[in-house]
Amino acid sequence: MLQPVEKHSGVPAYVQIIHMIKKEILMGYLTESSRLPPVRELATIFEVNINTVLKSLDKMAQEEIVQSEQGIGYFIRKTQDVNDEAMPVLRETIRRLKTYGIGLEMTKLLIEELWRTENG
Repeated sequence: MLQPVEKHSGVPAYVQIIHMIKKEILMGYLTESSRLPPVRELATIFEVNINTVLKSLDKMAQEEIVQSEQGIGYFIRKTQDVNDEAMPVLRETIRRLKTYGIGLEMTKLLIEELWRTENG
């Protein structure tokens, strides 16, 4: 769900916007060829300047995640499907971590460390 950026998070607004849109793609809410809302509407949703939205969209265009159609808008260019088998595993892992009292930030740190050290 697209929502206003966190003004005091320490993460630049354009990066937060990129992360939110990528999350929408990963979760299947935005699919290939989906049209994003107009830039002005996105600026209203994110509560940022239009230039911030444009910076996010430009970065995503460079990564070939979105493409601009002159006079029409921005469209999702490619999607990254989360394997149907992966989601249940992730949900179960999160459920277990919560029962052990491990919070989101610690989970992120653990995953980042394991990701770096895993050889596969």
